[in-house]
Amino acid sequence: MAPSSIVTKGGDGGETSLLYGGRVAKDDVRTEAYGALDEAISALGLARALCIQPGVQERILELQRECFTVGAELATGKGQRHKLEKHFPTLKADAVDALEAEVHHLEATVGLPDGFVIPGGCPGAAAIDLGRTLIRRAERRAVTLHRQGELENPEVLRYLNRLSDLLFMLARQEEAGRTVPK
Repeated sequence: MAPSSIVTKGGDGGETSLLYGGRVAKDDVRTEAYGALDEAISALGLARALCIQPGVQERILELQRECFTVGAELATGKGQRHKLEKHFPTLKADAVDALEAEVHHLEATVGLPDGFVIPGGCPGAAAIDLGRTLIRRAERRAVTLHRQGELENPEVLRYLNRLSDLLFMLARQEEAGRTVPK
């Protein structure tokens, strides 16, 4: 059954609900972390719509779905992770290892740039790079959560770090074969 309205008015006072209970301020570091991830998911949606290289669109969609898993981890308050694990897949080390292997594969096939990359070589790559910077913001907020003892799964930090590396390489893959201004 669909909800009767998206308007709940529950956040009108500047607070929001976490998964599995608890409320926090909308500018709480946890909310900032999963909010930045939400922004990245949307930027990656734009990238997916703009990318033309074979396989890049499909891979970005998979990464968007994985980011929802990470977002659920970030939106679950301390002490509630066991509830998340009962209902949803959670982030495991093998997901991080898979990202790293993919980065190495792209380094070998696409190659690393000779210098700094200025985003904007093509629309799809520019959107991927935007998503990458938003992932970096989510990572910074997740580091703060970790330092505060509020992040129960350390794989979240590793995942976000590797994801930004992978997005860098996917943007280079999208630019491959195009004339890119230096």
